[in-house]
Amino acid sequence: MEIERKWMVEGWPDGLPLVEEFRMRQGYISVQPTVRIREEAKTGGPTRYILCFKSAGGLAREEIEQPIEKKLFDQLAARIIAKPLIEKLRRTYLLPDGCHLEVNHVDAGQPGAFWYAEIEYPTVTAARQWDPAPCGLSGYLSDEVTGQPGQSMGAYWERTRT
Repeated sequence: MEIERKWMVEGWPDGLPLVEEFRMRQGYISVQPTVRIREEAKTGGPTRYILCFKSAGGLAREEIEQPIEKKLFDQLAARIIAKPLIEKLRRTYLLPDGCHLEVNHVDAGQPGAFWYAEIEYPTVTAARQWDPAPCGLSGYLSDEVTGQPGQSMGAYWERTRT
C-alpha cells in the first residue's frame, strides 16, 4: 500500500539535509490501471530497473513494484512504449520530524517542465494528521494536489506523450 500526499512546488527546499538523489526515466505502458517502467540511477550508487503496477486512488492505493533486467526495460521502452520517457531528478530530504520529503524536477528544460514534492506515510491517519508548519514548510508546501484529477504522473504522460 502506498500512502502519500503530493504538492506542486517551485525549486528545491532550503535548509534541509539531503539524504539521496536519483536520476530517473520512466514511461507508461498503461495509465488506467497504471503500468509503468522506471530506471532509477542513484547518485554514487547502482541503477535499478522497475516494473510498477498501481491501482486507482488518491491518498492511498495499492502499488506493486518488481525489479526487471535492463534488457527487458530497454525492450519495453523501445517496442511497447516507443515514446520519449519522462526524465526526473529526485532529491530526498530528511524533515525534522523524521519524514522524508521527495522533491522531483520533471522534464527539466522542456516546455512542460515542473516541480512536485511527495511524502509517504505509514498510515492514512498519519498522512491526514501531518502538518508542514512544524517543519517550517507551510509556504513551500502550500499547493497540495493529493488526489486531484489531472495531477498524477500518468496524467502528465497522457498530456505530453500521447
